[in-house]
Amino acid sequence: MARRAGVSAATVSRVLNDSPLVLEPTRERVQAAVDELGYRLNATARNLSIGRAMAIGVVVPFFTAPSVIERLRGVVERLGRGEHREYDLMLFDVEGPEQRGGALRDLARRDRVAGLLIMSLPISDAEVAALERDELPAVLVDGTHPRLPRVVIDNVRGGELAAEHLLVRGHRRIGFVGDHPANPYGFTSSEDRRRGFRNALERAGVESDPALDRLGPHGREEAGELAAALLSLPEPPTAIFAASDLQAIGVLRAAELLNVRVPDELAVIGFDDVDLAEIVGLTTIRQPLREGGALAADLLLAAIDRGGSGVPVEEQQALTVVERRTT
Repeated sequence: MARRAGVSAATVSRVLNDSPLVLEPTRERVQAAVDELGYRLNATARNLSIGRAMAIGVVVPFFTAPSVIERLRGVVERLGRGEHREYDLMLFDVEGPEQRGGALRDLARRDRVAGLLIMSLPISDAEVAALERDELPAVLVDGTHPRLPRVVIDNVRGGELAAEHLLVRGHRRIGFVGDHPANPYGFTSSEDRRRGFRNALERAGVESDPALDRLGPHGREEAGELAAALLSLPEPPTAIFAASDLQAIGVLRAAELLNVRVPDELAVIGFDDVDLAEIVGLTTIRQPLREGGALAADLLLAAIDRGGSGVPVEEQQALTVVERRTT
């Protein structure tokens, strides 16, 4: 490329690394040579030459889930701005509990990533100690540890908001569809939302009926089966709170198959406010997913610039009720 552009190899290097020290006519001449020869930067070689990794690692369970996709959009938006456009995204998808142990071990290598975003997965003291030993900055999303920065929501309060919304509309026999608390990933959000939901009902003088709770694996079809069991009771609930929008859509499908009219005979409220919730008219508890991903990326990029995770600040995002046709 240097021969083709009639410049030194050092000048080509400066152009490829966006140095401001190159005059514009020279930059254009080098860029023309780059385009003509089809040259592409080798990321691994560049990392070795500058002595640091230029990728952000994201460890996430079920990255095809709507809520995860929204958070990742926020992360990608931040990585596409300003001086941080040089960072690539390295995704490690945890689809099974057996992958959980290897996720941090494989990604938490200083020569592979400059920092880690860990989404919705609990992290142990030993894993945090390993990150600190390797001086690898990390930020948690939808998870907590006292030694790491984190972006969280108050899931208990979210459950309370769902209950309050239904109570105001006169519902007293209300079901819940969510995740089984004894899950292999250590997820707690569904159980926290159920706890807040039941607490709000009890404060309102509504007796909690364990028979109206249906718990199982996370998924739309599984939620539909759980909801069908509730709707087939001799005295079915008049409303159902689902721990996620994905599960709420399963509830809506079960109601349709059983000819239960929504919202006339059954009110349904979800949690998250993913894109699909608006399309189907689902009332839900909105958490700012994309904003949360962007905020977590900001925290991580700042930690990378400082050279460590820094103060374990906690950013708590506000929750709101978005009312649509299902209630």
